[in-house]
Formats: sequence, structure tokens, C-alpha cells
Amino acid sequence: MPNVTLSTLQSLKLKGEKITMLTCYDATFAQASCQAGVEVLLVGDSLGMVLQGNDSTLPVTNDEIAYHTACVKRGNEGAFIIADLPFMADATIEQTLTNSAQLMRAGAHMVKVEGAAWLAESIRLLAERGVPVCAHMGLTPQSVNILGGYKVQGRGEAQARQMRADAIALEQAGACMILLECVPSELAAEITQAVKIPVIGIGAGSGTDGQVLVLHDMLGLSLTGRVPKFVKNFMAGQDSIQSALAAYVSEVKAATFPGAEHGFSA
Repeated sequence: MPNVTLSTLQSLKLKGEKITMLTCYDATFAQASCQAGVEVLLVGDSLGMVLQGNDSTLPVTNDEIAYHTACVKRGNEGAFIIADLPFMADATIEQTLTNSAQLMRAGAHMVKVEGAAWLAESIRLLAERGVPVCAHMGLTPQSVNILGGYKVQGRGEAQARQMRADAIALEQAGACMILLECVPSELAAEITQAVKIPVIGIGAGSGTDGQVLVLHDMLGLSLTGRVPKFVKNFMAGQDSIQSALAAYVSEVKAATFPGAEHGFSA
């Protein structure tokens, strides 16, 4: 796979070709994902749950994300690597800059931050310093205690209007990508059309520019046995992990995943 860059992803959006993304935490799965054609690898703070066995992403540290980013880089064969800024790693501007630099030095091509329009100043400062940013909106797991659980966001006209405005504000601040999690499908499609940067969805319907799933979820692995509505087990009917990864890429590219059953209404 040729090296995937921001320009590559922007071109895919303009052409209407879906972007494929999976979480990844080590060299072996980085290589396997690349060989299956996955264009973006997300070193997510989801590792706190699927690797460490925590009940949320909150215990994850920036050092841990940096460690796993370096592991992913070693196995990478051309994919674009995004690394999460974990809980409170962006509590101040100084922490945001320092922790983002650590992740970029570890091998990330972009950092991901959770929040809304209040992130604009941090995003502007990072962009000015050469750090591309993905803004994670909707259900933001680091805010699970404020949200009162893992709930769909953007339902109701007031929430939807605010989310549309926030997305535009973050693009104007310099965000290069938006990730929408657990957002009504119609709203996600509207936001995708409203901004010029790629929009990736998880539980946000098929109208976004691309899709992401947690690697362990799409392989049918779960510590708790609870499977989110937006997840599909791509190991079902496959004879190998490599085939499952390829099936995910194929279905996202063909826009057959996600189906209507994986999305949410307003």
C-alpha cells in the first residue's frame, strides 16, 4: 500500500471513496491491517478497556499511548497513524502541546482530541506547530461520567444544531479530520456535507466519509459480552483474522457496512 497521507484522505473524500480505519495497538496487527488495505490506524485509548481490562478509558496515560504508537509504527506498512490524547492529557495548553509532541515523536501522523468547539484554541495552536488534529465529537468516552453513560449524542434539534456549528468551528480552527461517535445517521451525514475535511463515523451511519471500529469488536472479541449496536463481527464465516480484516475493508469500501441496523435515529 502506498503511504497514506492527509492529502490521500482528502482526495478519497472528494472522490466519494470510503475511508477505512481500525484501532490498532501493536506491530503485528498494524502489519496485518495494512496488508488488508486499512488506510488509517488509530492508537485509541480504547486500549484501556480491550487490553488493560479497565471499565473505561480514563486510566490510560500519555506514556502508554506513546508506547503503543511506537509499536504500531514498527509494523506499519503505509497506513496513516492517529494517536489519542488520553484523559486530561490536554487539560492545559502546555500539556496539550507537550503530550502531542510525545505522540508525534513516537510515530503518530495526527493526534485525536475529544470535545467540541471549546477545543478550537488548542487545535489552532497545534495546527500552527505542524500537528494535524482529529476532533472527536458526539459520544466522547473520556466524558462518560458527565454524559451519564454511553449514550447517543445529537438527538433533538438544539443538540443537533450545536453539533453542526461545533464541527464547522473546529474545521475553521484547523482540524484536519472529524470523528463522530454514536450520532444520529442523518445528522452525521449533514455534518459530513457541511465540512470540507474527512469525517469518520462509528455508530454514525453510512453517510460519513469513512468508518472506524475497535479491532477487538470487529473480530468478535469482548471481555464483557456486551456488543454495541454499531458493531459487526467480521470473523463470522471467515477462516482467518486476515480474511476478516479484508472483509471489513471490502464492506466499508462498498458502503454495505454499516447497514441501517447499525445506526441511530434522531
